[in-house]
Amino acid sequence: MPPLPTSDIDCPYCGETITLVVDDSAGDQQYVEDCHVCCKPIEVRVSVYEDGGIDVVAWGQDEA
Repeated sequence: MPPLPTSDIDCPYCGETITLVVDDSAGDQQYVEDCHVCCKPIEVRVSVYEDGGIDVVAWGQDEA
């Protein structure tokens, strides 16, 4: 089984770059993950493409 893909994002609160491990077997998804540095909740949206590529978008919960 190949390793899960990762994606680097910048925390919308503290600005630190964090690495997320993405379970691409679950398909498109949206979830909340706490920043590994400041512990604030980050909204994460993952899009999984047919060719196996992924797109990760993250934003703070105070952003609409």
